This record gives sequence, structure tokens and C-alpha cells, in this order.
Amino acid sequence: MGCIQSVNERPDASKVVPLNTLVTSQPLQTTPLLHENILSAIGNTPIVRLTRLAPPDVKVYVKIESLNPGGSVKDRIVTAMLDDAERRGVLKPGMTVIESTSGNTGVALAMACASKGYPFVAVMSTGNSIERRRIMKFLGARIVLTPKHLGSSGRTRFAEKLAEKHGWWIAGQFENPANPQAHRDTTGPEILRAFEGERLDYFVSGFGSGGTLTGVSSVLKKGRPGVHVIAAEPEHCPMLSQGKAGPHDIPGWTPDFIPPILDTTCYEDVIGVSDLAAKETSRALAQKEGILCGPSAGATVWAALEVAKKAEKGSVILAMIPDSCERYLSTGLFADITIDTDIEYTEDL
Repeated sequence: MGCIQSVNERPDASKVVPLNTLVTSQPLQTTPLLHENILSAIGNTPIVRLTRLAPPDVKVYVKIESLNPGGSVKDRIVTAMLDDAERRGVLKPGMTVIESTSGNTGVALAMACASKGYPFVAVMSTGNSIERRRIMKFLGARIVLTPKHLGSSGRTRFAEKLAEKHGWWIAGQFENPANPQAHRDTTGPEILRAFEGERLDYFVSGFGSGGTLTGVSSVLKKGRPGVHVIAAEPEHCPMLSQGKAGPHDIPGWTPDFIPPILDTTCYEDVIGVSDLAAKETSRALAQKEGILCGPSAGATVWAALEVAKKAEKGSVILAMIPDSCERYLSTGLFADITIDTDIEYTEDL
């Protein structure tokens, strides 16, 4: 019984290991714990190394943007676009905000508009997942649905018509320069700080509006001139590599046009990813790394792992995790996840 410590016995303070030595050899970073509103909590997302999926002689890291308060990387651009519009006087109290969105930008705008007091209307396709529509409505947004066959361009044109007709302010993520600027101001510098004194050889990102790819790459090219930027795109919608649009099943990725804000000179290579590879890698990240993410993250990491296979020993790769998997429960990502095989409680267990 001598090995069991009494509940009333105080531990020897000299033997207590400080928490920061258990987690990292570096001192714990001081980040704000008190925020004036939900929007000030955006950013400073963690960068995590993949320990089971990556080759042993190459380091692959992921920046987990799903840990933003709105659940995705789009939180960053939404606050930047709203703040910019307010500064320029084109968005004023009482005005309605509208945007064409496949989901994540809409959720971020619904959150931000709720915080700032603006009514918000999201124009979405009937093909977008129901979870994101419900989250937006839960945040107080109104949803307008367009037929799936109209694609991203048709959905965006309809949002523009509604904005003009009603005098609403449209965020215009595909052409708004505040979008990539948000990543120049936040995401890019965060990456540079994280890898200060460390090697960084490749940055891998997919694209929807093109803001992340354009903004982050411009910062890395200046701060780390040797970094190779890799753009990932759907195999069946090779807009960057071939200029061809096509249907694909990677939500949030690659519209049927090249967004005006996308700098097509910011990347060195393009890797095509299949719908199946995106889903399988998303599942692998969950079950082998404990990282919950959506199909676009799976696709981005698949591309990063392809880079890792050919990279020289000791290379360091960073990939983006745009969002989590909870917004895809009704999609093919969870098609074979059922509850009919769950084991019910019995006394014999």
C-alpha cells in the first residue's frame, strides 16, 4: 500500500514537472485569453506535425484553420472585408450584407454579421451541404438557393443582381482585394513566426476564392525566398493547369472560373487530386492523426504527401486545413459511417 499516495498528502513541489516542459522544450507562448468580441479571437491557429501519415525522413505540418471561432479559414477574410468596407464608408449600420458562398464564407459572414449587427443573406447552391445552411440560419442568416447547374459563376451573378436590386452590400470574396490582404496581414506572418529558425521548403494550398494561396504565398516569397508554393486543384476541374471547368466533389474548392484576386504566378506547380483521394485522406487524417477535417483539407494534405514522396530527405512541408468534418455529415464523406453496427449495452459486455 506504500505506493498509493493519500488524498490528503501534498505532492513534493520539487518533483512537480512544469507543464511547458511536458508539452514543448520552448516556453509557452503568451496569447490573449480575454477578447472584446468573437471576431478578435480569429487567427493564431496551431501548426501540427503529421506523425503517422508522412514519410519518416520528411516533416509534414498542417495549419489547422478549423480552430478559428467560426470553424474555418474564411473567418480571416470576412473580418478583413467587413472592416475595409466600414472604413471606406460603403458598409454602414443598418445595411444588409449579401454573399455568394458554398458554405464556409457564409458561416463566417453569418457569425461576423451577428457580432456586428448586420442582417446577412447567403446565396448558396442546392448542391451545398445542409449542415452549413443550418449553421448559417442558426446564426440568424437568410438563405437563397440557386439551382446546382448554375455553378459558382451563376450563383455569384444572382447574388450581384440581388445586391443591386435591394441596395445591399456584397462582400465579393472572389474580387475583393481585402481577401488576400487578410492572409498577408495574418496567416502569412503567423507561418513565418512559427518557422523562425526552422526549415520550410514547401507550402501547399488548394483554392476556392484564391485568397489563401495568393496572400500567404506573397508573404512567404518575401520572408522565405526558397519556399516552393504548390497549388492543389480537383483532378476533374483543372482550371489552373488546363483552364477547364468540370464537376467535382471537393466542397469549397475551385469554382468554374479563375477568381480575379488569384495571382496565377504565385505558385510553381499544380497537383490534381481526385474526389476519392480527398475523402480517403480526410478519413486517414481523422483515424491516424486525430485531426478532424473536411474533403478540401484531405485533398490538400494528399497533395502535400505526394510532394513528400519526391522531396529530398529533411524537407519540411506545410499544408492548410481549411475546415473540419462536421459540416459534411450529410455528404459522401460520411456515407459509410452508420450507427446500425453500434453495440448496445447488455450485462454480458
